[in-house]
Amino acid sequence: MSDPGAKDATKQPEFGTPPRESRSGSSTAKTQPIEKLQVWQAWKHVRRGGKAVGVDGVSIAEIDADPAMYLYPLWNRMASGSYHPPAVREHCIPKGNGKERTLGIPTVLDRVAQQVIRAELEPLVEPGFHPSSYGYRPKRSAHQALAACVSNCKRLVCATDLDISGFFDTIDHEKMMAILGERTDKRHVLMYCRRWLQAQVWKRDGTFEDRDEGTPQGGVISPLLANIFLDEVFDRWMAATYPEVPFERYADDIVVHAVNEREAVELRDRIRQRLGEYGLGVNEEKTRVVYCWRAGKPPRSREEIPHEFDFLGFTFKPRLMTRKSDKGTFWGFWPGISRKNERRIADVLRKLSITKWQGLTLREVAKALAPRTRGWIGYYGQYSLSEMTRTMNLLITRLVKWVRRKFGHPLFSRARGWLCSQEIQNQTLFHHWSKGFGMWQYLLRRAV
Repeated sequence: MSDPGAKDATKQPEFGTPPRESRSGSSTAKTQPIEKLQVWQAWKHVRRGGKAVGVDGVSIAEIDADPAMYLYPLWNRMASGSYHPPAVREHCIPKGNGKERTLGIPTVLDRVAQQVIRAELEPLVEPGFHPSSYGYRPKRSAHQALAACVSNCKRLVCATDLDISGFFDTIDHEKMMAILGERTDKRHVLMYCRRWLQAQVWKRDGTFEDRDEGTPQGGVISPLLANIFLDEVFDRWMAATYPEVPFERYADDIVVHAVNEREAVELRDRIRQRLGEYGLGVNEEKTRVVYCWRAGKPPRSREEIPHEFDFLGFTFKPRLMTRKSDKGTFWGFWPGISRKNERRIADVLRKLSITKWQGLTLREVAKALAPRTRGWIGYYGQYSLSEMTRTMNLLITRLVKWVRRKFGHPLFSRARGWLCSQEIQNQTLFHHWSKGFGMWQYLLRRAV
């Protein structure tokens, strides 16, 4: 098999010839229509992604050093139908509410196998997805979902903020396979998807656990399966039952808009019933009807209804805004970075321990921080950039402490003055400086 990418030809040898230890099984009958080219392209896709390793401990670098040793046996087993996915490694990450989100990390080779099937399945189901679905889809983004939500909040005064309880952990396998069977009749796709759904979990205590429901977050195929499931359960049902009702869905985060409170409550109850038919439940604490009031204070009849909700890391609420045309102010129902994500970023800054980077120069500190600050400002600064002032002030304070410790300045004022002089010489040294969060603005805010 020839290398599909000419640029990679010198770095990535083809795996058309099996490695010596695999030749004994190379004559296995190929019963599944999976080609070497599919595995090779899937490997190139996975190689650009996350570096986490699974239960076998094999890293991307190890496979990269000798692709034939790993990719040929994978193709051989997938093409013969004998591939069974290894257990996924349990990994927990903290959530903003003090709880943990459980991920299932597949092995690198299993991610390659999942990408092979995803690349075949996605073109079949993608054209049929609802236009209001934005999560984990090609040429779709969270910012597009936010823009649609902003537009609909301007037109309609009520919204239902839906939160599905443990969605990825509670997907019914039989219902999932029944829905998938309606979307494709490819037997090898159905076979491998079922095997991935049923793959064991390697717990943190070293034990293995069987799984009879859910699809682990962290896999390549899981987001697509989740979209297929909710497309049937929610999107198509909404389009058939309430064709005039706009909504935004990003994976399991859903906002449904309504013309008044009565309709919003009715939608909430009907959706709760619909989800229950497929074994899903809503988080009653987080699911609520919200009044999208665009003024300082709501009428008395609306005071008991919540006036803000969180969606994709942003808090939608009434904000006093400035009109660009005449510099006038007005009230708008607008998104800004949520307090939960402010706390998350503050926690990241604490763990970075910038003040201990004493072996780095200021330019090296700026280079080390650039990927994070660029990502934070690029995402959360898309709407209400000024709402990031608290977060950027915290970052600047930590830089001031770094200067004090590195140069032995006893006074904060002297350290701040030195950073001001560096900003005058190069305003683009730090990404946040170039976006309006410079030292001079910092000093002015502290003086007010």
